Amino acid sequence: MSDELIKPGTDNQPPGKYEEVGPRGGKVKNPHKATIDPGDRLPPTSEKGNKWKKK
Repeated sequence: MSDELIKPGTDNQPPGKYEEVGPRGGKVKNPHKATIDPGDRLPPTSEKGNKWKKK
C-alpha cells in the first residue's frame, strides 16, 4: 500500500485499486473506490479537496 496522495483527474497512475481519502490522507465516511487500468485517469472524488490513495 502506498502512502502517496493523488489528486483526482491525474492520469498515467499505476493500474490497480484506489480509495478516496481526506485532503491529508484521513478516512472519509462512505469513501468512493476506483479500479483503473493502464493509462486511465482517476475519477472525481465525492468532495472537493479529497484525494485518492492506492490500496
